[in-house]
Amino acid sequence: MRVIVADDEAPARSRLRGLLAEIAGVEVLAEAVDGQQALSLCHELTPDAILLDIRMPGMDGLETAHHLAGLDNPPAVVFTTAYSEHALAAFEAHAIDYLLKPVRKARLAQALQRARQLSAAQLSAYRHTVAGAPSPRTHLSACSRGRVELVNVRDIRYFQAGDKYVAVCHGGGEILIDEPLKALEEEFSQRFVRIHRSTLAARGLISGLEKDHKGHYYVRLAGGERLAVSRRHVSHLRSVLRTGHTQPG
Repeated sequence: MRVIVADDEAPARSRLRGLLAEIAGVEVLAEAVDGQQALSLCHELTPDAILLDIRMPGMDGLETAHHLAGLDNPPAVVFTTAYSEHALAAFEAHAIDYLLKPVRKARLAQALQRARQLSAAQLSAYRHTVAGAPSPRTHLSACSRGRVELVNVRDIRYFQAGDKYVAVCHGGGEILIDEPLKALEEEFSQRFVRIHRSTLAARGLISGLEKDHKGHYYVRLAGGERLAVSRRHVSHLRSVLRTGHTQPG
């Protein structure tokens, strides 16, 4: 069984690696110090399982599990944490197991045995059911040119739906994701507003609403983009602009 260990604390990673060395048939492929590195390593190395700490800087383990579930070959996730209050959230994220620190060898072996017994169909089910994260994500991810690209939601300027994908337009360019625009609107309702059936714009970047000589409406974002506004969304957008649209930090 091929495993990745993800924990921001070096002693915790060392302890897990030592325990894994005592369990027959287990190979540690790599170690990750945060969620972003864990995601990249899983995309590159396709491990069978990942031991994933929950409390990590930046993107925590629960959100990392969400992104892992979107990989073509998602690993079985075993959470490790010192905090028992995360148990419910962990199983809502469809973890295979949840181990409290200090992790014991017998429990670790038991968790890995459960992961071994999962069929490809079961892992696929985990992949699709985990998508219902209970709180808004801090990052969005996409596989691009053989690597995983992460975009901080705070850097997203607007979403633009196409025929098959949604373009996530951010300060550094864009990524394409396979998620419904409606679901993104619901998840990030505090940060983005619908301006068109195919477009969500960052509330905090809208500098104003414009109307051209033909009666077509547009918003201009700080930085220059001019985005079309459909007539059906003008009234709500005006309300948003009147009441303030500062994005949460």
